[in-house]
Amino acid sequence: QVQLVESGGGLVQAGGSLKLSCAASGLTFTSYAMGWFRQAPGKEREFVAAISWKGGTIYYSDSVKGRFTISRDNAKNTAYLQMNSLKPEDTAVYSCAARFATATMTPTYQYWGQGTQVTVSS
Repeated sequence: QVQLVESGGGLVQAGGSLKLSCAASGLTFTSYAMGWFRQAPGKEREFVAAISWKGGTIYYSDSVKGRFTISRDNAKNTAYLQMNSLKPEDTAVYSCAARFATATMTPTYQYWGQGTQVTVSS
């Protein structure tokens, strides 16, 4: 049974930082690209970042480019999202996702975590 478990969310002031983690189990982690998506209340799910299995291909949305960094540790079966210079508009539930083979910015991922809340106060 595949499980993706996010952690690291919370409340932070604007300009602050958070680091999200996504621990994967039940799959061959190195066969999967990992992605982060977010959904704010009343809005559609939005792509944030994605990374290929080896880390050689990385995508960011324009809204987070230069502020967020996606990474992964294949030895720990964990993906990360370092978020710096946070803004109130970054407030959302952040979910990680796993996609077999290639990374993509579209939500065509086979497995999804439950999400972790990130709230940025002004």
